[in-house]
Amino acid sequence: MMFSHLDRYAGDPILSLNEAFQKDPRADKVNLSIGIYFDDAGRIPVLDSVHRAEARMLAEAGPKPYLPMEGAAATRREVQKLLFGAGHEAVTSGRTVTLQTVGSSGGLKVGADFIRRWLPGSEVWVSDPTWDNHRAMFEGAGVAVHSYPYYDPASGGLAFDAMRQTLAGLPPRSIVLLHACCHNPTGVDLTPAQWQALVPLLRERELLPYLDLAYQGYGDGIAEDAHAVRLLAASGLSFFVANSFSKSMSVYGERAGALSVVCADAAEAALVLGQLQATVRRNYSSPAIHAAGIVAHVLGDPALRASWEADVAGMRTRIQAMRRSLHGVLSARLPGRDFGYFLSQRGMFSYTGLSAAQVDRLREEFGVYLVRSGRICIAGLNTGNVERTAAAIAAVL
Repeated sequence: MMFSHLDRYAGDPILSLNEAFQKDPRADKVNLSIGIYFDDAGRIPVLDSVHRAEARMLAEAGPKPYLPMEGAAATRREVQKLLFGAGHEAVTSGRTVTLQTVGSSGGLKVGADFIRRWLPGSEVWVSDPTWDNHRAMFEGAGVAVHSYPYYDPASGGLAFDAMRQTLAGLPPRSIVLLHACCHNPTGVDLTPAQWQALVPLLRERELLPYLDLAYQGYGDGIAEDAHAVRLLAASGLSFFVANSFSKSMSVYGERAGALSVVCADAAEAALVLGQLQATVRRNYSSPAIHAAGIVAHVLGDPALRASWEADVAGMRTRIQAMRRSLHGVLSARLPGRDFGYFLSQRGMFSYTGLSAAQVDRLREEFGVYLVRSGRICIAGLNTGNVERTAAAIAAVL
């Protein structure tokens, strides 16, 4: 028995919960667990810009060679414009390198492997809480992972002073993983002023930021949600940023993402690019040609870009409307409680403050599915289920 000694995999808690939801026979069940944007009819939207881009790609169909290890040049160029803005010095000077990756998860993993190989003494610090897979990816690469204070359950906001105090005590060259916007799982973001206050601390302590930007456009806007990226680039700091198009282009299964590294100068960037290419070669060898085409066409064509930006604005507006509806019903049913955090938190996710036992009651009694941390995916709400969901939450509080 060659493999009988293996431990049984317990499964990913979110994906396993989604499988349980699919098997639930109740017609009025509500899935607020998985991080997918659904429209008001409860469907994953197909964006017109993506549909038109794919139609062009099909009309232009030709050979499908392997892409370079770093991905398609047009895709990488458009990603840089999206993240840094057209003409940013960090790009024009040649000190920024970008890879097209297998989703932002692929970018995170490539970056983790790079850190383990070339910064072997560095350890990673993630927010408390953070997306579960952050810890798993870095630990899987052999990098030690710790946490810094972030979420304040008393206020439903940011524990910024405690966060700064912890970061101020980290060893030089520590990696600090930061959510650029729309924090997963809490929805609590740093303000522009707080980002500005972090810059001198990061510089003085010689810390290496690693930004995760999975929800660009879902917070305040496409350019606004890149504030942290552009601020750090303008500050002269070196840093990583992994970004995703899964949510913003509604192309989850295409695995469209990127990893960018901002360096001190072009010479250093050339060294980094070479070793990132080597890391990709040892991993998945090269990224997907179809994902590359979608991103390059949508971002590179002015008409498609305008259509995409309008769709992202519509998704953001709908999420905000669901936040207001949820807040309104809960406030009416439980007038003695403050639910203002649903309005101040941003993006797809919010922390409800529900205990694991209360989450279990929601699932078992009402068919409302949340992860046991109490995280709710606001994008799973719609005009047909938000009132019933709010009533169910009120019943278990």
